[in-house]
This record gives sequence, C-alpha cells and structure tokens, in this order.
Amino acid sequence: MIIATLYFGREILVPIALAILLSFVLAPLVGVLQRIRVPRGLAVVSVVVTAFALIFAIGSLLATQLTQLAGDLPRYQSTLSDKIQSFRETTAGRGTLERASGMLKDLSKELDKPKDAPSALSPKTPTLTPVPVEVRQPEPGALESLQSLISPLLHPLATTGIIVIFVIFILVQREDLRNRLIRLAGSHDLQRTTAALDDAARRLSRLFLIQLLLNGTFGLVIGIGLWLIGIPSAILWGILAGVLRFVPYIGAVIAAAFPLVLSVAVDPSWTMLFWTLALFLVVEPIVGHVIEPMVYGHSTGLSPVAVVVSATFWTALWGPIGLVLATPLTVCLVVLGRHVERLEFLDVMFGDRPALSPPEIFYQRMLAGDPTEAAEKAEEFLKERSLSSYYDEVALKGLQLAQVDADRGVLDSERAGKIKDAVSEFAINLSEQDDRAPRKIRLTTDAEASSAVESVTDEPPYDNLPVLDKDALPPEWLGEHPVLCVAGRSSLDEGAAIMLGQLTTAHGLTARVEGAEALSVANVFRLETDGVAIACLIYLDANGPAHMRYSVQRLRRKLPKEAKIILCCLMMDMEFSRLEELRLAAKADLAAASLGESVQLCIAATGIEIPANTPSAEIPAMTA
Repeated sequence: MIIATLYFGREILVPIALAILLSFVLAPLVGVLQRIRVPRGLAVVSVVVTAFALIFAIGSLLATQLTQLAGDLPRYQSTLSDKIQSFRETTAGRGTLERASGMLKDLSKELDKPKDAPSALSPKTPTLTPVPVEVRQPEPGALESLQSLISPLLHPLATTGIIVIFVIFILVQREDLRNRLIRLAGSHDLQRTTAALDDAARRLSRLFLIQLLLNGTFGLVIGIGLWLIGIPSAILWGILAGVLRFVPYIGAVIAAAFPLVLSVAVDPSWTMLFWTLALFLVVEPIVGHVIEPMVYGHSTGLSPVAVVVSATFWTALWGPIGLVLATPLTVCLVVLGRHVERLEFLDVMFGDRPALSPPEIFYQRMLAGDPTEAAEKAEEFLKERSLSSYYDEVALKGLQLAQVDADRGVLDSERAGKIKDAVSEFAINLSEQDDRAPRKIRLTTDAEASSAVESVTDEPPYDNLPVLDKDALPPEWLGEHPVLCVAGRSSLDEGAAIMLGQLTTAHGLTARVEGAEALSVANVFRLETDGVAIACLIYLDANGPAHMRYSVQRLRRKLPKEAKIILCCLMMDMEFSRLEELRLAAKADLAAASLGESVQLCIAATGIEIPANTPSAEIPAMTA
C-alpha cells in the first residue's frame, strides 16, 4: 500500500518532498533575517521569493543553452561521421564485419516481406502507381493558438505553485509541525524528543545547505573548465554537473558523459576529449575526498548499499527527479531513526553505523571462527587507543556476552572451546602490539573501529601503565614466568586469561596461562609454580563463590609462600562492594574487576616505586 501510494500519488508527493528539502535549505536564511528583527512572515516570503527567482533564472538560462545546442548539432554531424569512419577503417577485420552486417540486413529484409509478396525470381507483374493525397488542416484560430501555447506550461506552473505554497507553510509553521511530530513519536519524554528533533533539523539544514554550496561550486568549476576547453554550452553542462552530483557515486560519471560525447563531435582531433576527461578526473576527487571530509565529515551517514538501493527505489517510483531526491530523502529517514526510538529500524537499515555493537561484533567473529578479521579491526582501533582499552571495552565485553549465553544454556561447552581457540589465535595476531596509548593519534576510517573508539571513555584509566625493566624487578620476580593466569571454571575464562597474560607480558611481566582443568583435584599437584610471584584467577561467572574459595585454596598450596593471588571477577557491572565480598569469601589477597585493573595490581605488587603520572615511554622497556 505504501509503495502504491508513493507511485500513484507522485504528482502531489514529489512537490511535497521538494518543498521539505527546500525548507531545510532555506531555514537558516530565515533564521538570519529573524535575528536582525525581521518579522517571520516577511522573512519567509523574502527568502522564498528570492530563492525561486534564482531558480527561474537558472531555468531560463538552461532553456537558452538547450536551444542554442539544438541549433548547433547539425554542424557537428560531419565531424562525428568522419571520426566513426576513421575508427572503422582502423578496426581489424572490417571487411568481414561489413560483409556479415550486409548479409544480416538482407536476411532481415527477406523476413520482413509479406507472405504473398513476389520474390526476386517470380515473373514481373505490372504495378499500379499510387495517387498522392495531401491532407491539410485548417488554420488554427486565436483561441487554439493560445491553448497550444499555454497547455505545456500548465503542469510545471502548477507544480511550482504547490512547492512554493508548501515551502512557505513549512517555514511559517515549523514549530507547530515539530510539535505534531513529537506527538506522533511519543510525548512521554518531551525534553529528550524535542532536543533530538531540534538537533536533527539543525544538522539536516547544515548538511543540505553545505551540500548545495559544494555542488554549486563543483558545477561552477566544471562550467568554467569546459568553457576554457571550448565545449559548447558550457553553462548547461556546469549546471547539470552540479545537480547530478547530488546523486552519490554515479552522479559525476553521468554528468561527465554528455560533455565527453560532445567533445568527440566538436573537435576533429581527440585533444578536447582528453582535456574534458582530465577535468572531471581532477575536480571530482578533490571535492569528494579532500573538501567534503573537511567540511562535513567523511560521508552522509548512509551505507553504500543504502545509497544504491534508495537511488534504484526512488528512480523507479518518481523517475529522474527521484534519482536526485533519493539521497536527501534517505538522509532524512536515517536522522529520524537516530533520534526517534520508534523509527530506530530506519537507522539500522540505511545508516552507516554498524548494526551490532563492538562487543557483539567481536563475539560474533569469535563464534564464526574468524579471528583474523577481528584482529584487523583491532589494529584500526589501536591507531587511537591502547591495547588494554580494546581488551576491556570490546573483547572482554564480547566474552561476557558469551558467558550470558552459556548461563542461558544456548552456548554449549564445545562452542565455548572454539571461542577460546579463536581468542588464542586473535591474541597471537596482536602479539606484536604494545600496550601504550599512541603518541600520535591517526584517526581510523573504518566504521566498526570508529564505533568501538566512541564507546570508550574519554580518558581510559589504564592507558598509561608503565612498561617495567626486567633488571629493576625484585629477585622473586625474575623467574621465567612470574605471572600465572589461571582460568576459573570454563573455556571462556581461559580466553580472558589469555588476554590478561598478553597484557602483563606487554608490561614487562611475562605470564603463563593455564586452563581450568589445571586446578582440578587430579591435576593440581602437577601444576608448575616455580618462579611464580603472583597468580591471577579469572572468572566471568560470579555464581560460584564456593568454587572460587576452593580454587584459591588449591592454588595457595602450590604457590611459593610470598606469592599473592588476585581474584579477577570480570563480570558485567561488577560493583566494588560485591567484588570485595567475593574476595573476602575466597580469601584472595587482591581483587580486580577488569583486565586493566589486574595489570595495575600486578605492577604494584612488584614494589617498584613509580612516580605518579609518569608516562609509560619514560619507563625502560623490557628487552626480549
């Protein structure tokens, strides 16, 4: 029903859509006049009249250019024919192709003959000469001449009138329309909804106004360049380039096609064609990849698939005008989806933001057994943040989601083991990364990595932990593996232990990782603890305090007397009071609620005096 309404109601809906987009462009100008004490009604009428006068001026200029071009086209026919003939003469095998073409034409003529038509071999019969008949229309009267003159203009004038009325109405009644939209979206949270819609309107107005200015400048540069090259009707092609550039990806290509064809018809040589092609190849990348990102970001907020789908959909419904309106209309839908809760599905379908959160993406890739792609995304994240930030804010939260599924009984032990293997391979892929905040931040262009960076707090608390020098460590920390990371009870705990072991090693405290089976009654006596100065017992599940207590007891029997035990309770939303309660119940020496905090406790346990706020770069790094 919606698609049928859009199609059959396009005579009304197209002007309304154009009016809405024009109102977004003209709203800032109306606001400027109102700030200098011009009444709203007068400001709206002045801006609308000026805008449509400019549009009509451009339209008349286009009509003049088209008329001139149509009159000049016969002059270019001979040049185009000479080039086609030259191309045919230089094509290999032209004789064979021409003979084949002639044979096909003869066969086509034979097939098109009527059934009873005489063939070339039948005896000739006398033919009758037809008598020419001429039909003349009477001279049109004054009323008919006036009607033939006005009727082609009625539809454009009516459409323009509808657009003008709607633009004025939308600009005058802007607040009332906003209130009605708030009521439709749900008025249970007026403050939040109002702020969201006002912000969306400002962003859309700024986006469309800047895009209009950029595309107009693009068309101006193209028009001047084509005029200097000598392409006829350069003004026409410049305006067309500015309009078509509203269509992403293919708009500039379509705009370049017409001048390129005309350059072939105008210039006897191929010089003009190459200069025209070079003009578009230089100007479009500069505007698209240099100026646009500097002015309003890297994209319009739409996914590439959404751009193609929307362009196809609106073109099929509304024709060429739908192709131009496709991107602005889809941008409006995405902005509404980001700010109105009931329309969130629009942002998910068409927006460029990842449909899944960074932890969900990490969990999904571990489930799919694709640690390589996850490592590539992590490396993009590490351009702006530290390794511990990624592990705490993305990877650990992904394992917590897996633990939730395990608690619900939807993740069996076999799949949990595969997740642990994927995490192990993932950590190996990142083994060359150190755990330092990048000195020079290089902004990532990856959408998923950008989303992960945005999810991290502005100042992660463990970004500047020092890297210790092995020569400065106390004697009990000079063993081969002074840190022992032991999984509490599952393969998921072992995955978290692998990440913790990599972080402590990155800070100069080499770690060894053991699975949950190492603390079983049958295996605990074979656990190697020589040279261990501190042990980290990792749990993602807080439902077994008794299990934690027994694990601490078994571990303490095997550890050296001076060694300490950190109970790492890496659960979602772990509060300090609950963490301290679990530590006391398990009789552990220390407790941590994150991987970064666990690394900090390990560094502090060495007893090395480190001045406060000392950057990690000033601490001598441990050599391999």
